[in-house]
Amino acid sequence: MCTAHRGGPRSARPPGGTGRGGARRRPRRRPDRGRRWTARRRPWDADHDGGRSGRRYGVTQTHGGAVRPATGATAGVPVDEPAQPDRIRRSGDAIRFGVSCVALAVVMLLVSIAQQTTHGLQTDIAQGTAHAPRLLLSLATLASSFGVLTVPIAFAVERLFRKDGMRVAIALLAAVIAFGITVGLDDWVTSAAPGGVLDSLIWGGTRTAPVHTDIAPVIAFVTAVGMAGRTRWQAVTWTLIGLAALTGLTASYASVAALAATYLLGRAIGYGTLYAVGTPNPRPTGTAVVSTLERLGLCPRRAARLDDPGDAAADRCYGVVLDREDEECRAPGERRPGRWDLEVRVLDRDQQTAGLPYRMWRTLRLSRTTTGRALRPLRRSLELESLMAYAVDAAGARTPRLVGTSEVGTEAALLAYEHVPGRRLGEVRDEEVTDTLLADVWRQFRRLQEGRLAHRRLEEDAILVGDDGRAYLTDMRSGEIAAGDLALRLDLAQLLTTVALRAGPERAVRTAASALGEDALPAAVPLLQRVALSRSTRTALRRDRELLSRIREQIVALKPETEAAPVRLERFRPRTIFSIVGLSVAGYIVIPQVASLDFAHLLSTVTWHWLLIALAASAATYLAAAYMLLGFVPERLPVGRTVLVQVAASFVQLVAPAAVGGVAINTRYLQRSGIRSGPAVASVGASQLVGLVVHVLLLALFGFLTGSTHNATKDLAPSRTIMIVVLALGLAAGAALTIPRVRRFSTSRLRAMFSGVVPRLVDVLQSPRKLATGLGGTVGLTVAYVVCLDASIRAFGGSLPWTAVVVVFLTANAVGSAVPTPGGLGAVEGALTLALTISGLTAETATSAVLLYRLLTLWLPVLPGWAAFAYLQRKDAI
Repeated sequence: MCTAHRGGPRSARPPGGTGRGGARRRPRRRPDRGRRWTARRRPWDADHDGGRSGRRYGVTQTHGGAVRPATGATAGVPVDEPAQPDRIRRSGDAIRFGVSCVALAVVMLLVSIAQQTTHGLQTDIAQGTAHAPRLLLSLATLASSFGVLTVPIAFAVERLFRKDGMRVAIALLAAVIAFGITVGLDDWVTSAAPGGVLDSLIWGGTRTAPVHTDIAPVIAFVTAVGMAGRTRWQAVTWTLIGLAALTGLTASYASVAALAATYLLGRAIGYGTLYAVGTPNPRPTGTAVVSTLERLGLCPRRAARLDDPGDAAADRCYGVVLDREDEECRAPGERRPGRWDLEVRVLDRDQQTAGLPYRMWRTLRLSRTTTGRALRPLRRSLELESLMAYAVDAAGARTPRLVGTSEVGTEAALLAYEHVPGRRLGEVRDEEVTDTLLADVWRQFRRLQEGRLAHRRLEEDAILVGDDGRAYLTDMRSGEIAAGDLALRLDLAQLLTTVALRAGPERAVRTAASALGEDALPAAVPLLQRVALSRSTRTALRRDRELLSRIREQIVALKPETEAAPVRLERFRPRTIFSIVGLSVAGYIVIPQVASLDFAHLLSTVTWHWLLIALAASAATYLAAAYMLLGFVPERLPVGRTVLVQVAASFVQLVAPAAVGGVAINTRYLQRSGIRSGPAVASVGASQLVGLVVHVLLLALFGFLTGSTHNATKDLAPSRTIMIVVLALGLAAGAALTIPRVRRFSTSRLRAMFSGVVPRLVDVLQSPRKLATGLGGTVGLTVAYVVCLDASIRAFGGSLPWTAVVVVFLTANAVGSAVPTPGGLGAVEGALTLALTISGLTAETATSAVLLYRLLTLWLPVLPGWAAFAYLQRKDAI
């Protein structure tokens, strides 16, 4: 340790001491006040004491400076780093706050659903505690009444004596907030909501409280003050809180559900207060890091912060210069040229939860062998990275040598690496990325593979190009020893993509084949999937969406006989969740709608042959929609599968606005059919544009015909209120477009939506057959819907002119497309009912006709649409 050492074991003392056989000890010289003294380190090897005490440093005094005390030499080591904030907001507190809120909502939901179960559970507890000794219950009540407040106060006093008053103040704030919220909830529930959901929570009526006002502030205080590492305080505090909860149950003024809600509410308030106000910064300073390096036997002379302090998600990194005056103080191994001797990476405990939601999502979505653990304790992270660094070095791969590791207090740990001067691969100029450099990268990777070591983060930042032109592998924090075949193949796919992003697919595959052999590359082909790559790599692939396909093509061209079995990395796909959520939403909406129908009345009054005609017209809409799409796609597509896609779209529109769901699924279908993204979007955009033009023309034509031949629909003309609303919206849109940012956003979205539409239309115009197919499908789609609506009206004895039915349908369809609700829900029904009533139908006939029409066109296709959607997913058609 590089500190002043005034004495030690007799065998370790320098000559001239009072040790056995030594000369008489010289008296300690006291420096004069006006004279300056300095300290000079003199090492004595462990040979003096048989190697038991390790390396020591003595201090001799010379003129020119003052001797620093033996309590630590770090006071004289300058550390260049920005001032750390007094308080920080930890992502872990935000995550715990969110989890507590979700759990509280789940408790409320379960109680509202299982009211009888909650009441039965409370009854069982009351009957069970009735036979308990009253003396024991009285003692427990007495102990909890005094202790539940006394123990936290005692802990707060102890923290104040240790000068941790800020933490105590934050905890008191959390307790005050919890008390105010619980009192407010109790008063509001008692007076405003007896017999409701919260009354079920309290299981007994208004004489009980839904949350425990005495316990919630204490839980919030304990949560915010932080008792981590103080097991005795934790045990006593939570025991007394448990006793207080037990007495609440036995005295029948709290229930199990209420106590669970109280606990979760207190936790949520405590964590929310911590995150809102911030916790006192527990991270050790650079001086503490330097002091830890000295305890490792290193002699830092100066240090500086290297990372960007503004990047809250990055680990801290320090550059350290060691003392060059004394060879014994240098880092082990050969000294490399450069500004720094060491690079020290600091792992802060509060940073271990950074990005946890994303890692948990990846862990749930992907197979266990694809991802590492979502959350590791600080000690586990330190051990894993240290083990990987030693294993990589033992495997012969070139990597900065790990000099030492240590914990820095209780809130951080450090790893000290030898500094390798150089740049990350992403910082190297294009002309410097030579085949020689790439071949060296692949040779280092081959040594990892031979040692069964998985890196898991082979991005550009993990590859260091030294000033000597050689490649080094860094960033071992996510590595794995004794890795399985899948993990090694994932590393290969990741590095292929990383190199291809930097040097192109052809050079990436060629240099990899020269170092690994051609037979090693086909194993990566089935794993060249976006989901298998790191987050930053997936972001980079947005600029070149065809890169993975081109890498596969290069490998297949190199090994034409490549046959690799497909690998399923995902436990489930996002579209699976989409299907489940969509079906749940559909069921939630459909069941009340269908339950409100009077089926007996409908069945007794309906005309069956008109019902069958309406059903046939509804089925014909899917065929017309398929031909509408086929007409604007120059490529050949199977008619049957295209019709099935339109059936699947009927399911999608229940969870997406009517104008969005069909566009999205049709675009996806064309892409899966081998059409590139640009032409696929252009084809769907062309069909939508032509459909819009035809819709407007038909509305104008039939509106004119209706107005000139029949006066029943004259009131369908826009009212003054509608005109005012339309003009106001137009004025607001025009004002918004004067803002440059809004204008650029709108222009980019429109350009992305309709880019390539005109060239696509030109391609269609060159083929009269395609043009007839597209226009026929567009008009046929409108005709089929109009026939379905007219047949639904006639099924209940109503009758309207055909022109009036067309205008009603076109108007309601426009409203449904404009309103951002799933399938135009609510807007279409209201518009149709109002328009039919204005056109001359009775309210009962109009309502029945609209319900039948929506049943046939929206609700009835839900189950077939879901089945078609699932089938097309299995076939990778969408």
